[in-house]
This record gives sequence, C-alpha cells and structure tokens, in this order.
Amino acid sequence: MLVVEDLYAGYGTSKVLTGASLKVAQGRTVALIGANGAGKTTTMRAISGMLKPDKGRVLLDGKAVQGQDASRIARLGLAHAPEGRKIFGPLTTEDNLLLGAYSRLPLFFGFRTKAAPDLERVYNLFPLLQERRLQTAGTLSGGEQQMLAIGRALMANPKVMLLDEPSMGLAPVIVQEVFATIRRLKEAGLTLLLVEQFAKSALEVADYAYVMERGRIVAEGTPAELHRDKRVLAAYLG
Repeated sequence: MLVVEDLYAGYGTSKVLTGASLKVAQGRTVALIGANGAGKTTTMRAISGMLKPDKGRVLLDGKAVQGQDASRIARLGLAHAPEGRKIFGPLTTEDNLLLGAYSRLPLFFGFRTKAAPDLERVYNLFPLLQERRLQTAGTLSGGEQQMLAIGRALMANPKVMLLDEPSMGLAPVIVQEVFATIRRLKEAGLTLLLVEQFAKSALEVADYAYVMERGRIVAEGTPAELHRDKRVLAAYLG
C-alpha cells in the first residue's frame, strides 16, 4: 500500500534522510521509532508532500507520488495528522473536520450533505468533538485537539494515514486515550504509519516496526523481534 525506497531529504544544506526505506502493507499498523532528530518527522513530511525529497521513491497504492504537491497526494488517498496537530484555531471544531474532506468532495453543491456520513463516523469515534463542534478549535484542550487532528485526517477517507507524534505534549491519561483510539482505527482495518516518541506504546499497537537513526533504518521487525534485539532494547525499550 505504501512503499518508501531509498529516500533522501533535508532542509537546505542540511541532509536529514540518507537512504530511508520502509513498507506499510494494507490494513497494517507500522511504527517508526527513534531518538529525537533521527529523521522520523522528516520522513513523514517527505511521504505526504510537505517536503520535496532529493532522491528516492514513494509509492502509494503502486503509484509514484514523490515530489508531487501535498494536495495531490491527499487526493490520491494519503492523510497526514502532523506533529503538533496544526489545527485551525479560529475555526470551529466542525469546520476543521470538514476541511479534511475538501480533497474528495465537491466544494459547492452538496458538500455538507455528502460529508455527513463521514462526520457522523468521526463523532461516533470522538463523542467529545460532537459536544465541542461549535467551539473554536483553539480553545480545545490538548487531547481534544489531537482527537480533532486525527478526525480531520479520517474525514479524507484515506487509504493510508500518517500519525506523527500523536502523544506529544499530552498528559499520561490522555496518551492512553489516544492509543486506545489508534487501536480502534487498527481494528477497523485502517492502514497506519505511526511515528511516536514512546517506543513501548508504539510497539504495543504495531504489527511491524522500523528503528531510525541518523536518517536511515537500522533495525526492523515485529514488536516481539525488536524486544529480543539487545541494541534496540537498551536504546529505546530499557
């Protein structure tokens, strides 16, 4: 479903990714773990088109999408819930959600009617968002904003969803709620690539995982296999 091959990317003269490769099969949850600065978020940005890669390929459902605009990649079925949530604070919760559907629905005639079933699905997953639907998004709590970021990505009805650091800045009890949501998405059969600072939590929900260091994949395997890897255990799971 998603294949990344020998990806190089960076910012100006700073090269962050130096040949990263990974795969996410349909219906699977894959975790990308590593230390801060390893290149995880850059990987996500290069996949979704927010950053143009210097070299390498990104295949979405068999189609090469590297270098295309983020809007085009979104229309092809990839949704990105970015690090830091990046919600639109002055807009209402519901307007933020509806923006997630813009890439696949007609913008003028019947937009809200056609978006209604997806909106209902998101509200069933996040009842709090329905309660806050008329509240401006900037006044939501951190946990509610993370729910909103995930819900907005779901409104695109994606083939693949990228979740970048969904637990960042959240209280431990809220982190548990976020991972409970990720488990529900997994059980629903959504294809997920998860970047997460809490490696243990990421491996608890993942079917497969990659370890990134200095812009390259240095280890990979099932969670059970990585738990048996002494180097991974010492660096990330100790």
